[in-house]
Amino acid sequence: MSSIPSTVAALPQVQARPWAWRRPLSVRAAFFLQASITLTFLAGSSAPTPLYPLYASAWGFSPIAVTLVFGIYALAVLAALLVAGRLSDHVGRRPVLLAAAVAQAIAMLVLGTADGLAGLLLGRVIQGLSTGAAVAAVGAGLLDLDRARGTIANAIAPVMGTALGALAGGLMVHYLPAPTHLVYAVFGLVFVLQSLAVARMPETITPQAGALASLKPQFTVPPAVRTPLLLAVPMLVAVWAVAGFYGSLAPALVHGVFGFDASLFGGFALGLLAASGGAAVLLLQRAEARRMMLIGACGLLVGVAGVLLALGRHSAAVFFVATAITGMGFGAGFQGAIRTVVPFAAPHERAGVLSVAFVVSYLSMGAPVVVAGYFIAHGNGLLNTAFEFGAAVLALAAAALLGTLVRRAK
Repeated sequence: MSSIPSTVAALPQVQARPWAWRRPLSVRAAFFLQASITLTFLAGSSAPTPLYPLYASAWGFSPIAVTLVFGIYALAVLAALLVAGRLSDHVGRRPVLLAAAVAQAIAMLVLGTADGLAGLLLGRVIQGLSTGAAVAAVGAGLLDLDRARGTIANAIAPVMGTALGALAGGLMVHYLPAPTHLVYAVFGLVFVLQSLAVARMPETITPQAGALASLKPQFTVPPAVRTPLLLAVPMLVAVWAVAGFYGSLAPALVHGVFGFDASLFGGFALGLLAASGGAAVLLLQRAEARRMMLIGACGLLVGVAGVLLALGRHSAAVFFVATAITGMGFGAGFQGAIRTVVPFAAPHERAGVLSVAFVVSYLSMGAPVVVAGYFIAHGNGLLNTAFEFGAAVLALAAAALLGTLVRRAK
């Protein structure tokens, strides 16, 4: 990453705080720290997925309760993005990330000591609010340090973090003691260490006036970004709806349809989806945005159709192969969508633009899941709901493919 140090001269000269007891982090270290924040925050959000069957067994959760625990996190992220998504453009990246990392550690404490649904919901709300405050700030911070590699990191870190959390959670549930405490203790320690590191991180922008005004919820983007964002929306909705599907329903599906251990293989399914998405981002990092959107749409169409076929025929092998294909569509589509939008934003617009993109993403991840839980709880059945969910994703992927082809024709 030889281009990162070259940005040092362009960074504002900010004096170290009194509590930064050692010299500030290098620009290279700051880049990797911010990428790790996205990775671990998203890992922490997916780690509870393998725990849902344990909670359901211990506390008698209904399907709607499980999807509510998942969906409320996404809605909390959405709320934070609407309120605090632009804050780092005014006060700087470091203060926002420091507060978010501390809040994540508190969320892990609440989740690890929860003794019922209320505790889980409170922990997930705190976790979602801190993630929402951080994702736009860290995404913009990575672009501040290195625009090319920052764009790649913004696409790969979320999906790899999702994979890491789901796989780690599943393995801890299956092989280690007290998983409903251990998972959160491990991530809590990581967030404390990241808080200490963020305190030494150099600031990448000069603070500007208007911080309080930026807290007013708004859903607008600069004129230059509007058309690219509209082109990217169908893809953002499709890929994050898929993530919500796997994050909430995969444990129940692999157990109910294939008879597998819900915690281990539910986490594996989500991890496989995200890991294959990360692989697609790496393989296609030099591809132009429209090509990635095209590959992403085709991957979703083929992969989700294969998943529905596997569920209908009770074929576990086809299910996991189709999940990998779906994941590649997820990674390529999300990277293509981000790369379609971000180049049109000026440096002091990046956090705001990314916050709007993430609002679309997290709304797409959370809202359909809550609706699916409602239908399951009211007699529609898990498998029927999965088919209807999959059909909606196929329609969105087809719309994204059509939009990409029309854009190419122009």
